[in-house]
Amino acid sequence: MKLNCVIPFVVSVLCVACSSESEQSIANKQLSAVVDSATVTFMQQQPTLSSVLALDPKLVGGQYNDRLPSYSIASMQNLQAEMRYSAAELRKVDSTVLDHENQLHQKIVGEILDYYAGDSDFSGGYIDTWAGHLPYIINQISGPLIDIPKIMQEQQSVTNLAEAREYLARLSNFDGLVVDVLNKYEDDQRLGIILPKKLHPKTLAFFDSFLAATPSEHPLVANFKRKLQTTDIDAQTQQELSEKAAELVKNVVYPAYERARGAVAASEEVARNEDGIWSQPEGEAFYLHEIQYLGDSSLSADAIHDLGLSEVKRITQEMDNILSANGYTEGTVGERMLALAKEPQFLYEDSDQGRQTLLDDLNVQVQTVMAKAPTFFKTLPSQDVAVKRIPVESQAGEAGGFYTQPSLDGSRGGIYWINLRDMSAVPKFSLKTLTYHEAVPGHHFQIALNMAQQNIGLLRQNAPFNAYVEGWALYAELVAKEMGMYENDPFGDLGRLQAELYRAVRLVVDTGLHRKKWSREQAIDYFHNTTGTSMTDVVAEVERYMAWPGQALGYKLGMLQFVELRDMAKNALGDKFDILAFHDVILLPGARPMSVVKQDVQAWVASQK
Repeated sequence: MKLNCVIPFVVSVLCVACSSESEQSIANKQLSAVVDSATVTFMQQQPTLSSVLALDPKLVGGQYNDRLPSYSIASMQNLQAEMRYSAAELRKVDSTVLDHENQLHQKIVGEILDYYAGDSDFSGGYIDTWAGHLPYIINQISGPLIDIPKIMQEQQSVTNLAEAREYLARLSNFDGLVVDVLNKYEDDQRLGIILPKKLHPKTLAFFDSFLAATPSEHPLVANFKRKLQTTDIDAQTQQELSEKAAELVKNVVYPAYERARGAVAASEEVARNEDGIWSQPEGEAFYLHEIQYLGDSSLSADAIHDLGLSEVKRITQEMDNILSANGYTEGTVGERMLALAKEPQFLYEDSDQGRQTLLDDLNVQVQTVMAKAPTFFKTLPSQDVAVKRIPVESQAGEAGGFYTQPSLDGSRGGIYWINLRDMSAVPKFSLKTLTYHEAVPGHHFQIALNMAQQNIGLLRQNAPFNAYVEGWALYAELVAKEMGMYENDPFGDLGRLQAELYRAVRLVVDTGLHRKKWSREQAIDYFHNTTGTSMTDVVAEVERYMAWPGQALGYKLGMLQFVELRDMAKNALGDKFDILAFHDVILLPGARPMSVVKQDVQAWVASQK
């Protein structure tokens, strides 16, 4: 009797297990199908991103190097609708029967699709593949008319005749690209969403610089020639291709960009003097959207502002301690930093040779970090990172430095770009920290390792989570100190603290502009006087925050969470805490919402205990 009772029970359990496994398998397949479809839908509309990543055309629905993205009003609306639809379809998959990895996959990809869907209540701007919804499709620092030429110059592959012809095909379609962008810009203007008046001068300066060279010497042609010289294409054909590129720049690109310049000049006449996004229709609500996605935060703008003020006070005191210990005691911290940056011992020569020496020194710093990295990082990127100067034609509106990712196949490494427009703005004591942030162990470690994960899918390999990405890079500056990179270098450590202060000030200034209705001038004064950063950089920074509401919040908000999670893990594990393993837990799953990072660290701590 007992045997008869047991057998049906065992069979029943086994059948339930079979049923459960079947449900899980079905759900996993449903999830995979939705993610694959959303990926192809997104990438088909982003052919220049495919060029950056050097993707296999089979992954993205066909050839792309000869195409440009469409920024028409209909295309932008369609992209956002497609992303919302895909996010909804993704969430229809029953997460309760997915395995743990696919539950995370569903959550992370869903957040990425929401990122690209943007704010449905704010009709202005465009969807950027890195920052999500940005409010002004033409501005002084980014947008298709700045970003696409840069991608073509530096990242589009030209290794054979077919790729050379694809490059020319893109050039030949620039008029269509610019028409779409202008239609969107002018439609936004009709709705009352207009680039702030004080951003117009630098935006016009970009166009003037872009149009200044003779066509045959324009970077779109000069870099094309340079790439051709590395191919096995014969000299005569190279000459013909180069001449065709110059002809297209003269007859297609330049006339289109001249029209764009005219549209910006016209909009300056009707633009507002107010500087924050609050002054645009639905702008206050849009700022909350940007806090949620670019800051990865549920804090109010006022709470973020207060947090920034608190961090400014703490970091300023640490800087005062170092300055005083080294004999700099008079004036505010900002005043002392301004004076320090003018001392000849900290300046490179303002010449071509001085700029080259600076670039050479940065390469040495990268090599020094890589030599010490294995003591803090178990997994290192396989790709190299190159140091390059930001192109002269766009340097006026660009940040002090930034990073562009390697190709997905590893054939092209990452690039750490530095702005050398004003050599007094890059004192030697600041450069270590900028290098640790933009290159190693900052963006290059995080992004290259993210892209190396072959099992997380294309959307996650290129995930845009701003607070994670920028928070990691700021956290990496602290790790560099712990690696001994500032040993016996108090001024270098002072530069690190100044950079951290810079990011704390961003919390104050960004919320000041977009929530508290600060003027551009008020933001500049506060930034300059608090940090002691050169006015050249401060003006560009504040204008950047005007163009990218909320993006500046991710650095400090993300970094504080990384430090908090590490402290939590150290306290919980004591002697069992392993910094190498901790960094793998943070980096190897790729960029993701900070709430997911927290869950991952908590699970790791539990497994170690």
